[in-house]
Amino acid sequence: MNQAKRAVITDVSERMEKTIHSFTEDLLLIRAGKANPAVLSKIQVVSYGGHIYVNQMANVFVQDTRTLVIEPWDKSTLKDIEKAIEKANIGVMPVNDGERIRLPFPVLTQERRNDLAKLIHKMGESTKVSIRNIRRDGNDHLKKLEKEKTLSEDELHRAEKEIQDSTDSHIKRIDQEIKNKEIEVREV
Repeated sequence: MNQAKRAVITDVSERMEKTIHSFTEDLLLIRAGKANPAVLSKIQVVSYGGHIYVNQMANVFVQDTRTLVIEPWDKSTLKDIEKAIEKANIGVMPVNDGERIRLPFPVLTQERRNDLAKLIHKMGESTKVSIRNIRRDGNDHLKKLEKEKTLSEDELHRAEKEIQDSTDSHIKRIDQEIKNKEIEVREV
């Protein structure tokens, strides 16, 4: 098999995987009415002269289905963590008891569940567009190789079909992730 063709197909597949990975990470940040430590994964605390993620300076665990608890390793960072969570505006007000911070997650209203479902679909559509753009870039690169006579017309068609199959499989995965997250959000 042509090495240039294989390199294009591999690059397309890797970029699609990264796109899906990013999408699933973003879905974790959507609060579904249950306490989930992932909502804190991108919150940075200004402390020790730099920016540090909450989970790198504290134990974060689920106390019950609606409460997260953050126990900092250094109690002097409690206020900094509290400020960072308030600033992140994740829809939960931190409760600082001097030892740890509790995050009580309120029950989601039906209206908020509908809004979250719309957001999930919008994010999914945006991710699908990214996947299709990657497909287009890969196909353009393959056509360029054919013009340069590095690839035969038959090889071009086989490679385009392989890229299309990869695109279809990634789109299916996105649809499944959307469906799973929507079920989680709508669960009462």
